[in-house]
Amino acid sequence: MRLPFWILAATLSGMLINSCVSEKTATSSSKKTSPVTEEPNILTIGNEKISTEDFKYVYEKNNGKSPEAYSKASLDEYLNLYTRFKLRVKEGEELGLDTTVAFRQEFAGYQKQLAQPYLTEKEVTEMLVKQAYDRMKEEVRASHILILCSPTADPKDTLIAYNKVLALKERALKGEDFGTLAVQNSEDPSAKSNKGDLGYFTALSMVYEFEEAAYNTKVGSVSNPVRTKFGYHIIKVVDRRPSQGQVHVAHIMARYSQGMSVEDSISAKNKIDQIYVELQSGKSWNALCEEFSDDVNSKNKGGELQWFSTGKMIPSFENAAFTLTTPGQYTAPVQTPYGWHIIKLIERKPLGSFEELEPSIRAKVTKDSRSDLNKKMLIARLKRDNNFTENAKGVDYAVSKADSSLLIGNWTFQPSEKNKITLFTINKKKYTAEDFFGYVFENQQAIRSTSPQVYMRNVLYTNFVNASLIDYEEAHLSEKYVDYRMLLKEYHDGILLFQMMEDKVWNRASSDTAGLRKYYTEHTSRYTWSDRAHAYIVSAASKQILDNVSADLKKSSYVMKEHTFDNITYDKNSSSVNKAGRSQLDKAILVLRKDPATSVIVKLSKEHGEAASVSAQRQDSILFYFNKAGIKTERVSFSVLPTPPARKTEAQRQTDRFAEIRIITSSKKYLENSYNEKTPLSLQITENTYTKNENEILNKCTWEKGEYTFEYNNRFYLVVIDRIDAPRNKTFDEAKGLVISDYQSYLENQWIDELKVKYPVTVNDVELQKLIKR
Repeated sequence: MRLPFWILAATLSGMLINSCVSEKTATSSSKKTSPVTEEPNILTIGNEKISTEDFKYVYEKNNGKSPEAYSKASLDEYLNLYTRFKLRVKEGEELGLDTTVAFRQEFAGYQKQLAQPYLTEKEVTEMLVKQAYDRMKEEVRASHILILCSPTADPKDTLIAYNKVLALKERALKGEDFGTLAVQNSEDPSAKSNKGDLGYFTALSMVYEFEEAAYNTKVGSVSNPVRTKFGYHIIKVVDRRPSQGQVHVAHIMARYSQGMSVEDSISAKNKIDQIYVELQSGKSWNALCEEFSDDVNSKNKGGELQWFSTGKMIPSFENAAFTLTTPGQYTAPVQTPYGWHIIKLIERKPLGSFEELEPSIRAKVTKDSRSDLNKKMLIARLKRDNNFTENAKGVDYAVSKADSSLLIGNWTFQPSEKNKITLFTINKKKYTAEDFFGYVFENQQAIRSTSPQVYMRNVLYTNFVNASLIDYEEAHLSEKYVDYRMLLKEYHDGILLFQMMEDKVWNRASSDTAGLRKYYTEHTSRYTWSDRAHAYIVSAASKQILDNVSADLKKSSYVMKEHTFDNITYDKNSSSVNKAGRSQLDKAILVLRKDPATSVIVKLSKEHGEAASVSAQRQDSILFYFNKAGIKTERVSFSVLPTPPARKTEAQRQTDRFAEIRIITSSKKYLENSYNEKTPLSLQITENTYTKNENEILNKCTWEKGEYTFEYNNRFYLVVIDRIDAPRNKTFDEAKGLVISDYQSYLENQWIDELKVKYPVTVNDVELQKLIKR
């Protein structure tokens, strides 16, 4: 059985609102709200009666309308869930949680989104969706010249821009090179470098007015001037070609990105080159991908990506992918901003069917500039349906109050009886100049290239009319559409439920430490580990490498040879490290801070005949310096170098006072990187604690401590199981997540029992039986 919205209210804030309203809901075929009549009730909770019709509506929405959906078991189960839901909502309403400012603001936001599907013209949307798909069958290559012109420009400035671009068209038609004209005259900054050439594009790639002109201009021809939000364009169509369709590829990736070191960048390139060599030698794509690809989302699926078409991927990746023609064929390494890729073709196919692409096209159409056409049609319908009438004298009066302060966003108005003049009515509701002036005061913005009167009439007044029409329609949607009314109720109740659950169950369960521990103690047997193995899994390119690694793994740490230091020296006749020595210590501290798996070994020299106390002072001097920099004592170890022969002079003895430092690491990843430095993919080491059947490689070993070597998939493996943990109860900390979840359920059931006492529940069995018989 599908769970209803209100059971899943915990995820309310992340829901995609539009998906909750079907296309059918937003059309005239939706059920209109009927006059209020006395309806039979199926459920009573306290003093609240829930009609059979309302219950049936939410039941069918989540279970379907077929006779099979109305089984007794299904209805009983759903009624129980619904009752628990309504009990919690009832408590929230009684506590007044739906009257708070926070609730009203959140609910208003959802209400605005839920109304959107009802505030669109379905027929226009359908036309635009179909048109976009038809155009996607073809890709257009075009160049353009742009003369900037603001949408709010004064008419005289608009005319100047129009005439300028029209003159450029005439020059192009007379034979002047379009690219040269673009470089010399276009106000698109990119024209200086691309000569106005936009390359190939398809539907939904450009603003709608531009796309419309491009698709309606023949190859080799220049369009009439086209007005967009950027200004006026003329467009020369250079070529048309059929859609390249869609491509399905897999890739192996060696990741690097901006900000990484040069060494990491070189390492990524070496890695991908070595993978390419391995592929060419016949190695398995899937094995190499699973072992070495850095794309964690695809590596275990053979590197497989989703289908894509032109304009959907990084250009360098996309261009390389579309050069592949034969399934199984792969590219040489290709660079993108994310790293290096080898791309393999799985399949190519032509442009998808309308049915396949319709959802994505529809989503883009609603956000694309072509949605302006939909809005124009919507406003026209709302004016017609709601008896919009305008008073021209009132509008002229309002526009006459515009002055230059409006252009700097500082306009205001004085109260006056004249401001009560009506500008327009919507179903006899009057909207006055005073209402409009309030709107202007709140919404004015500094603006250039227009006059106060043009801005007041063409922008602010038009926006005020549109906003008023939409607000009026939105306020009356519940009267027109039962689907909208019921969905709004679901969201109201869902927000309440979320708040109640957060307060009464979720937060309480998380913060009630004593209650959690008591619950854990009483139910310890629920939280157990099966037997687990702690293991190192070593994968090597050859048996020789594996043999070498076997010896290295027995070491507890490894000297990091890439970090070299000059000897630490001391001030004359002193145990304090001198300036040169401190610079070497600082260099080591940077490494230690960056990698917590590192530590430092300090080897102290000992002057012939030097007292132990003096050696200790020199050691303490170095340790103090490390500690002061935040390096803990346990990460610093000391040893003593062989004692040199006796020296005669102080200068000779001074040369014997020094210390050597080396950085070491316990990281097995360092060991792996050291083997891969010269030949990428030589070695891979993984350490983890596993349950049975969790890891394919571990499954090939006996489930007991020991070392196991074998060859698999052209790789040589060493598995070291150094510990088998017997089955045991999980500690509280290990089980805490599960304990919290179970404790929440326990608290919720307790709470529901209390609510049933507070708000007695009565089920009308007669009405329930009617639904079962149905």
